[in-house]
Amino acid sequence: MSDKVTNELIYETLRRMQETLALHTQYHLETKERLGLLEYQVGGLTAQYASLSNRLDRVDERLTRIEKRLDLVEV
Repeated sequence: MSDKVTNELIYETLRRMQETLALHTQYHLETKERLGLLEYQVGGLTAQYASLSNRLDRVDERLTRIEKRLDLVEV
Protein backbone atom coordinates (compact mmCIF):
# COMPACT_ATOMS: atom_id res chain seq x y z
CA MET A 1 0.00 0.00 0.00
CA SER A 2 1.35 3.35 -1.01
CA ASP A 3 1.52 6.27 1.42
CA LYS A 4 1.59 8.83 -1.38
CA VAL A 5 -0.90 11.65 -1.28
CA THR A 6 -1.79 12.65 -4.78
CA ASN A 7 -3.60 15.69 -6.07
CA GLU A 8 -6.38 13.40 -7.24
CA LEU A 9 -6.82 12.00 -3.71
CA ILE A 10 -6.90 15.50 -2.24
CA TYR A 11 -9.38 16.62 -4.90
CA GLU A 12 -11.65 13.62 -4.25
CA THR A 13 -11.55 14.17 -0.49
CA LEU A 14 -12.37 17.87 -0.85
CA ARG A 15 -15.20 17.08 -3.27
CA ARG A 16 -16.76 14.64 -0.79
CA MET A 17 -16.40 17.20 1.99
CA GLN A 18 -18.19 19.76 -0.18
CA GLU A 19 -21.02 17.33 -0.87
CA THR A 20 -21.37 16.55 2.82
CA LEU A 21 -21.37 20.24 3.70
CA ALA A 22 -24.04 20.91 1.06
CA LEU A 23 -26.24 18.18 2.57
CA HIS A 24 -25.78 19.56 6.07
CA THR A 25 -26.59 23.05 4.82
CA GLN A 26 -29.79 21.79 3.20
CA TYR A 27 -30.83 19.94 6.38
CA HIS A 28 -30.09 23.06 8.40
CA LEU A 29 -32.27 25.22 6.14
CA GLU A 30 -35.12 22.70 6.31
CA THR A 31 -34.85 22.56 10.09
CA LYS A 32 -34.94 26.36 10.34
CA GLU A 33 -38.03 26.45 8.12
CA ARG A 34 -39.81 23.83 10.22
CA LEU A 35 -38.85 25.63 13.42
CA GLY A 36 -40.31 28.85 12.03
CA LEU A 37 -43.59 27.08 11.28
CA LEU A 38 -43.67 25.63 14.79
CA GLU A 39 -43.05 29.05 16.32
CA TYR A 40 -45.90 30.46 14.24
CA GLN A 41 -48.24 27.69 15.38
CA VAL A 42 -47.26 28.12 19.03
CA GLY A 43 -48.02 31.82 18.70
CA GLY A 44 -51.46 30.96 17.36
CA LEU A 45 -52.09 28.53 20.19
CA THR A 46 -51.03 31.15 22.72
CA ALA A 47 -53.50 33.63 21.25
CA GLN A 48 -56.26 31.01 21.34
CA TYR A 49 -55.45 30.21 24.97
CA ALA A 50 -55.62 33.90 25.90
CA SER A 51 -58.96 34.23 24.14
CA LEU A 52 -60.39 31.18 25.90
CA SER A 53 -59.06 32.43 29.23
CA ASN A 54 -60.83 35.76 28.74
CA ARG A 55 -64.07 34.02 27.82
CA LEU A 56 -63.83 31.77 30.86
CA ASP A 57 -63.25 34.81 33.10
CA ARG A 58 -66.39 36.46 31.71
CA VAL A 59 -68.45 33.29 32.26
CA ASP A 60 -67.13 33.08 35.82
CA GLU A 61 -68.13 36.70 36.46
CA ARG A 62 -71.61 36.06 35.07
CA LEU A 63 -72.01 32.94 37.18
CA THR A 64 -70.96 34.84 40.29
CA ARG A 65 -73.55 37.55 39.59
CA ILE A 66 -76.26 34.94 39.03
CA GLU A 67 -75.39 33.15 42.27
CA LYS A 68 -75.57 36.44 44.16
CA ARG A 69 -78.97 37.33 42.65
CA LEU A 70 -80.37 33.94 43.61
CA ASP A 71 -78.80 34.11 47.06
CA LEU A 72 -76.88 30.91 46.47
CA VAL A 73 -73.72 32.31 48.03
CA GLU A 74 -72.99 34.67 50.86
CA VAL A 75 -72.07 38.19 49.81
